[in-house]
Amino acid sequence: MSNILTKREKEIFNLLILNNSTKDISYELNISEKTVRNHISNVMQKLNVKTRSGAILELIKLGEISL
Repeated sequence: MSNILTKREKEIFNLLILNNSTKDISYELNISEKTVRNHISNVMQKLNVKTRSGAILELIKLGEISL
């Protein structure tokens, strides 16, 4: 199950693990906060998890992101 993230989703989660807020991420990537939340929600659905932290843990286990 490699490469389950789009390039943008990966960018967002890499910023999330650096403790950036939705607002910080939207500013950094020049997209709206709603778009950031939508990307996060899409990843959570793909992984079948209920929380952002759960998504981060799964993505680390899958080797999609690293700390």
